[in-house]
Order: sequence, then structure tokens, then C-alpha cells
Amino acid sequence: MSANTYLTEQERRILESVKVGIAGAGGLGSNVAMLLVRAGLKKLVIADFDIVAESNLNRQFFFRHQLGEKKVDALAHNLRLIEPDLNLALHDTQLTPVNIDYVFAGCQIIVEALDSAEAKSMLLHSLLPLGKPVVSAIGLAGWGGSNDIRTRRVGRNLILVGDQTRDVRDGFAPVGVRVSIAAAHEANAVCALLLGEEL
Repeated sequence: MSANTYLTEQERRILESVKVGIAGAGGLGSNVAMLLVRAGLKKLVIADFDIVAESNLNRQFFFRHQLGEKKVDALAHNLRLIEPDLNLALHDTQLTPVNIDYVFAGCQIIVEALDSAEAKSMLLHSLLPLGKPVVSAIGLAGWGGSNDIRTRRVGRNLILVGDQTRDVRDGFAPVGVRVSIAAAHEANAVCALLLGEEL
């Protein structure tokens, strides 16, 4: 039984029945997962091969006592503190063109929350041809410019979040405030797609 009393029965049925994939459990992915669980989703597939580091704590949904833990395991624990009745498929692995279809098989939507441009490109080239909606992000580092972070539909199956300019590689810091704004945009886009709402 969901504790979310703000959902209609139809919304609850939809959100609890779909499976959403999250590629990456860092600043974007961990916060997207947290927001989706709070929104009422129950089935998530989460893939990440990293461990929780002190430098993650400024923007990721982890805690100091979890330093050194696998991100997928630490995130699963934190999500179950919000909602114990979750169906989580955890993949402690690096995503590649060989395994990505298998990892996200059965997912209705995939959230791209990867760090490198190469990994983002690999995911998009692997999954978009399959016709699955992908919610991706680019341009979310630094401070300020909150209203520059937007959600746009790019083509039939790609939703793009961010300002498309402020990248960590360009010297902007990955700080929690803007990363969280972008994560909220990604989570909101997922829910809007599932419930047939405007983006």
C-alpha cells in the first residue's frame, strides 16, 4: 500500500506498475531515484559500478556512514527507508553496448544519469533505436541560472534536461543545488510521460 495519499487510484496504478531504468547512481541518478520513489514509483532498475566517496556527499543521496559502499547497495538502502515495498533490480556493473539492452530490458523509460560524454553517447546510440523514451541531461554544473535549466523534447523519444552549456568539463563545479534542480526536472519528465501530462 502506497503512503502517497496525493495520488488518484489511476495514477497510483500506473506509477506502481511501470519499471523505470536509471543509468548511473551519482548526483543525478541517486536524486532521480529518490524523487521517483517519493512520487510513488515502485519498480526501478539501477546500474552503477562506483562506490560512495566523500566528494559525492555535496550532491548525491548518500550519507557519511556509507563511504566506501557500492552506490547501488547504499542507494537501495536509502530508498527503502522512504518506501520499504520496492522492487529494485541492482546492477553493480559498468554499462556497455553489450550489456545495456539486457540491463534495461522491460523498462518503459530510461533515465540517463552518467558522468562522461562518451557514456551518455553510448547509452543514447544503444537505446534510442529501440524506441524507448530516454530522459537525458546536459549542462547542470556551476551556480545560479536556475531558470536556464529546462526540459525539452528532442525528437520522438529523447527528453533533454539542462541548460546545454554549463558542463563540468568547462570548469564549472558539480554542486548539489543545480544538480538537484536537473534531477527534479528528469524525475518530473518521467512522471509526466507516464501519466500523459505535458512536459
